Amino acid sequence: MARFHPLTVTDIRRDTRDAVVLTLEPPADARDAFRFIQGQYLTFRRVFDGEELRRSYSICAGRGEGVLRVGIKRVEGGWFSGFANDDLKVGDVLDAMPPMGNFHAPIEPERRKRYLGFAGGSGITPLISIVKTVLAEEPLSSFTLVYANRSASAVMFREELEDLKSLHISRFNLVHILESEAPEIDLFSGRLDRAKCDALFDQWIDAAGADLAFICGPEPMMLAVAEALRARGVPDGRIKFELFASASPGKARKRETASGSASAGARAAVTVVMDGISKSFEMAKGGESVLEAAIASRIDAPFACKAGVCSTCRAKVVEGEVEMEANYALEDYEVKRGYVLTCQSRPLTDRLVIDYDQ
Repeated sequence: MARFHPLTVTDIRRDTRDAVVLTLEPPADARDAFRFIQGQYLTFRRVFDGEELRRSYSICAGRGEGVLRVGIKRVEGGWFSGFANDDLKVGDVLDAMPPMGNFHAPIEPERRKRYLGFAGGSGITPLISIVKTVLAEEPLSSFTLVYANRSASAVMFREELEDLKSLHISRFNLVHILESEAPEIDLFSGRLDRAKCDALFDQWIDAAGADLAFICGPEPMMLAVAEALRARGVPDGRIKFELFASASPGKARKRETASGSASAGARAAVTVVMDGISKSFEMAKGGESVLEAAIASRIDAPFACKAGVCSTCRAKVVEGEVEMEANYALEDYEVKRGYVLTCQSRPLTDRLVIDYDQ
């Protein structure tokens, strides 16, 4: 089971007016635990006004750079992002879980692949890690990145992206889409919606020839891009998502009744396995999620977003059944094998066994 480790902030770089890039150093005994795969994220925790908050931020370094960096953009009203942008200092220590996440694909240096990437706003953070790793470690592959922002001043990693474009001029195609500014070519202005995707695929990008497409950003943008890709013949197996913000962050939607569940007041006996230790509790079938019930029973179950986005609370159902209300993080094959997001899961059976160790 992943646990938190103290990471020392060794550098803070202002990237845009509302975003910083942090360089972090794990302790010597945890360096191996913080070796990451391109596209993964770190989950941080900090106490604000007596309440522990957990937030996940994507690693923005390439796999072979030898550093651990995350990009944090200020969110209006966001305690952690505000703290990182305004108050954090070099030398401070942040508690973080080891890298997690499945927003990546195997690196195959001997193959020639065509990648597409679509990022909206701070959704660029995992994608720049993927781009840098692919360009450095797959010398035969090419990457086209479409990056949407409101204005040029909001573009994160602008200098890094331009440097990559200059260094890999024949293999890296960078397309900026700006909503509130008017570039010389109309194709590159406006919102990255279905119509814009169709226009890009008609005039600029061969979507059908892509071996893999990565999409990270607000949900409406991601759905529009995926729909446009499917219309060009790109199958779901070649489209990977990383939802940057959920429709209702931090909250699981309440349901009126679960299909197949017992009448109001029915309860389930739940056993949670963590670090080889089993702990049991009871919970209402139609109430809070398995994760919330575990935490209420003083079980230190892992979590970050509580919105079905980050997969930090991923576990396997080894006995019983659950209803999972939202899933923005697990692949279809994981769900078929019994994995669930416990922040979105509620029991359907009288007995439920959840294993976080598998």
